[in-house]
Amino acid sequence: MSQRRVLVTGGGGFLGRAIVERCLARGWNVRVTGRKAHTDLTTRGVEFFAGEISDCQHIRQAARDCEAIFHVAAKAGVWGPRAEYERINVGGTQSVIDACKAEGVPYLVHTSTPSVVFNGESFRGADEMLPYGRNWLCHYARTKAEAERRVRTAIVYGLRTCSLRPHLIWGPRDPHIFPRILARARSGRLSIIGDGNNQVDVTHVDTAADAHLNALEALMAGRANGQAYFLSQGEPVRLWEFVNRLLKGAGIKPVTRRIPLPVAYAMGATLEVAWATLQLNDEPPMTRFVATELAKDHWFNVTAARRDLQLRPAHDTWEALDRLAAQLRSE
Repeated sequence: MSQRRVLVTGGGGFLGRAIVERCLARGWNVRVTGRKAHTDLTTRGVEFFAGEISDCQHIRQAARDCEAIFHVAAKAGVWGPRAEYERINVGGTQSVIDACKAEGVPYLVHTSTPSVVFNGESFRGADEMLPYGRNWLCHYARTKAEAERRVRTAIVYGLRTCSLRPHLIWGPRDPHIFPRILARARSGRLSIIGDGNNQVDVTHVDTAADAHLNALEALMAGRANGQAYFLSQGEPVRLWEFVNRLLKGAGIKPVTRRIPLPVAYAMGATLEVAWATLQLNDEPPMTRFVATELAKDHWFNVTAARRDLQLRPAHDTWEALDRLAAQLRSE
């Protein structure tokens, strides 16, 4: 096997770890950046570089002699200081681009998000011709759009780049979406926003990780350069049917209470003002962005990813969801 050396920023995270594991399985030399080492990875030969993603010298050191970078690290979430999102999502991405240029790393695969096209409206089968969004309603979407712009235009420096937009990544070891859903459902604080019939894309973490490695192969073969791709399981699901099937399988009462979107949106606006005025650090229980995302259709055409990246679901969506629910129930 080829002894490629690759760097995975945020390699200790949910998606990053899945990418690292696939690289190791191919016999590649893997480096990871982050704030703290993960012993289970370092014992398997992964090199760890501790530091901040926005520190270009740190990223340059980690990128030295690498053939490719998977830039996965980002500040996610829908609430927090603007400067923090700018520093990590925009500044961090620029550090990665600069490190590629300075160290001669030819290939960059960037983890983006469908939120870069957010405009407050529904999306039903739209493709990559969509323009970047507007009226962002959160710093995450805006800064990720700027980060993607910089990655895609970095081809002018001779880099070969590709940005991937997986929608709602989930699966075993998910530390974000499902734990929050379960916690809210157990406490009786989860409500259906809107009429409950909205359809969304979901992406199993294994599907997303496979696509990242396929994107690198595509770049090396002279395809996909400067492009962005929506990723998903390939078939949208009814969001609240999906959530309730998880809850039921995990032994938790399904959610039935509904809040109209205009009410949830107004509630989010009020809470955002209160949280900002009081300078509270935790996330408001509702925001305008979250209300919109939970109530409207968000599913995309993944024909381009199927063609260029051989996108395929790693697991049947519903079977994988039931397995995960059973696991959560047993725990």
